[in-house]
Amino acid sequence: MQITKRLAGRKLWLYLEGELDECTAAQMRRAADEILDEHPLAREVIFNLSGVRFMDSTGIGFLIGRYKKIQRFGGKMYLEDPDLSADKVLSVSGVYSLIPKL
Repeated sequence: MQITKRLAGRKLWLYLEGELDECTAAQMRRAADEILDEHPLAREVIFNLSGVRFMDSTGIGFLIGRYKKIQRFGGKMYLEDPDLSADKVLSVSGVYSLIPKL
């Protein structure tokens, strides 16, 4: 699993690639939090999930944790371009009621 970033003004995109599960969540949490800490003035953080091949409930926990962190900074979080299987997991779990999908 890897994460890359793109900053444009006060918008921060985080591009996730690989599997977001129990084996990778801790590594992704550290990497994402480091990026978020580097950019506390970002008001919109968009997690692009187009490169996520698999996600389980641990991945949902990862996203909810980042949502709470971004809220503390006064920002908003969005999810972008999940593949079909990730979209299904996010829909069924109700994540989109908390974190909007673009």
